[in-house]
Amino acid sequence: MDVDPAEGLRYLDHASTSFPTLPGVLEAMHDFGLRACVSPGRATYDLGLVADTMVQDCRRALARLFGAPDPDRIVFGLNATDALNLAIAGRLGGGGHVITTRLEHNSVLRPLAHLADERGVEVTLIDFGGQGLIDPDDVREALRPDTRLVILTHASNVLGTVQPVAEVGALCREAGVPLLVDAAQSAGLLSIDVQAMQIDLLAFTGHKALLGPTGVGGLVVAPGIELHHSRVGGTGADSISRRHLEGYPHRLEAGTPNLLGIAGLAAALAHLEAEGGPAARHAREQALHERLWEGLNAIEGVTLLGPDTAGSTRDRVPLLSFLLAGMDPAQVGTRLDVDHAVACRTGLHCAPLCHERLGTTPEGAVRFSLGWTTTADDLEACLQAVRELASA
Repeated sequence: MDVDPAEGLRYLDHASTSFPTLPGVLEAMHDFGLRACVSPGRATYDLGLVADTMVQDCRRALARLFGAPDPDRIVFGLNATDALNLAIAGRLGGGGHVITTRLEHNSVLRPLAHLADERGVEVTLIDFGGQGLIDPDDVREALRPDTRLVILTHASNVLGTVQPVAEVGALCREAGVPLLVDAAQSAGLLSIDVQAMQIDLLAFTGHKALLGPTGVGGLVVAPGIELHHSRVGGTGADSISRRHLEGYPHRLEAGTPNLLGIAGLAAALAHLEAEGGPAARHAREQALHERLWEGLNAIEGVTLLGPDTAGSTRDRVPLLSFLLAGMDPAQVGTRLDVDHAVACRTGLHCAPLCHERLGTTPEGAVRFSLGWTTTADDLEACLQAVRELASA
């Protein structure tokens, strides 16, 4: 008999991917696969219309979640990385100046590095303070006449700190510069209203706090913001044209979408609405987050990264990164996995400039991140495991 690798596992890596998959999501994908998984928008037979309706319904659910005025300007892609690439290439392919921060994920840093090398894009990096937050005034001071884009993570995947997006959005709007927000860690946990927060472009993924499947995410594009398309192809509409369609969502979508992924994401969004939205989900996990902070902070030899007060968990997404004296983070992760059946993330978390600023390169840190399956018993088992490692 095959051994189930998840049996008895304490999974604390939800910031990477929510696990296990929400049962209703799997059921929705299975049902749609059997019932109507045909290309949408390309046929006039009934199943094609059913498929198209499902896709459009999911766009509308995302528009409600993010306060977006036009569901057609919600573009589906693979994940947040894919969406960020679409936005960055679509805005900066012709060069210019961009402002971003040292908190960013490689999903931002690497596209910018390539554009700097290949298109001469100039990048200004905003630092963050001791509490893990950027100062909006630093963004204001960095703005130039040729600034084409400001990019900001909503919540750091290393520190969990929630950045002042609305304040940055207001100054960007005043300056006439679009704001691109990476919501990979916040979508599903924090309330997001792109109009109220003056966000012009929002990248999200389905497989983290939204509790959807892997392989589906997208980009919210505000009215009036135009992006050059970086990939073209079939859409099933206006097939005689030699040029790709200009209207949204087709402008940034090419080929048959991930229908099973979208069906699963639609089910996950319905589940989120039914349980009271992001605020209710965050409130449940925040209590566990505070307990984890207190428990780790009490262990001799543990150094927590980020804000240094227990109350700070109220303004963070539920993840904590830490160091254990005398042990390399990779060794800590291996010992937690092999000896204690605890799954966590170690290393640089794809955010090398953040760790460089923290002085934790090249080894990085250990990260615990909570999710929908995390229980108080999970936390106590993980804390006990760290205590044993610290006292060895």
